[in-house]
Amino acid sequence: MQRQQQYVEVAPGVRLWTERCGAPEAPALLLVMGAQASGLGWPDALVDALAARHQVIRYDHRDTGRSTSTFDQRPYPITDLARDVVAVLDGLGVERAHLVGMSLGGMLTQLVLADHPERVLSATLIGTCALSETPYVAPDGTEVPAAELPGIAPEVLEMWSRPVDDAGLDAELDRRVEHWRVLSGSQLDVDEAYFRDLERRIIEHTGTHVASTAHARAVDSDMLRTDELADTKVPTLVISAPAEPVFPPPHPHHLAQVIGGGTAQVVEIPGMGHALPSAVQGPLAEAILAHTASVSA
Repeated sequence: MQRQQQYVEVAPGVRLWTERCGAPEAPALLLVMGAQASGLGWPDALVDALAARHQVIRYDHRDTGRSTSTFDQRPYPITDLARDVVAVLDGLGVERAHLVGMSLGGMLTQLVLADHPERVLSATLIGTCALSETPYVAPDGTEVPAAELPGIAPEVLEMWSRPVDDAGLDAELDRRVEHWRVLSGSQLDVDEAYFRDLERRIIEHTGTHVASTAHARAVDSDMLRTDELADTKVPTLVISAPAEPVFPPPHPHHLAQVIGGGTAQVVEIPGMGHALPSAVQGPLAEAILAHTASVSA
């Protein structure tokens, strides 16, 4: 499928790489990736499936891929990455779009949902947690404070605690494949060759194998949007991943409870963890397309 690349200036001296595919007249769908992740982290097959009904946009955050790297000279807060989402829409001339956010991208999507609902046709949240202090209400009626919901799996925390040294391309590819193995969870077989090929393409796209740590160092204050998320009228889909090791269940159902006064829909993707291997791409595309079609209807 033909892809159109374009750079968008989102702030003075900061430009982001973007890519569009699908019919230009189709409703726009913007993919928002997680921390330190290039837009190529959204697999081509998933993008193509979504482009059957949408003009699909993916982009590189600041300090990832081909976008400007500025953090070491001019540190920015995480909330600036949410402002970039709106700036990408502005730069591409898109008035409103369906937003799909994964991990940190799911948090950025919530910030846009709360602060700029007029720009959002629908939202889909994957592998993330609620930016809300509202307690989770368990099936038996027990209230669980948001801060006491299950945390990140120990094996993920251990891997994230390791220093990221430059030991060369092959060692960096090994590290990234191991990272995906841990993030994938335990319910699906991990296709190491798939993730190695994905990361090799991302490294070629970026022009360096040296990993950035900018987003991990960015200030994450001023991100709670309890009231705004409760009041939103934007149709929202929450993807539940049973093997999720970063924001495990019941985080998806907590999200569904706090958004739109409990109006968000939850769809489970069997076997899914905190990754997008081939096995989950078809069911995920079907869930997203069903959601955006219901909004259009």
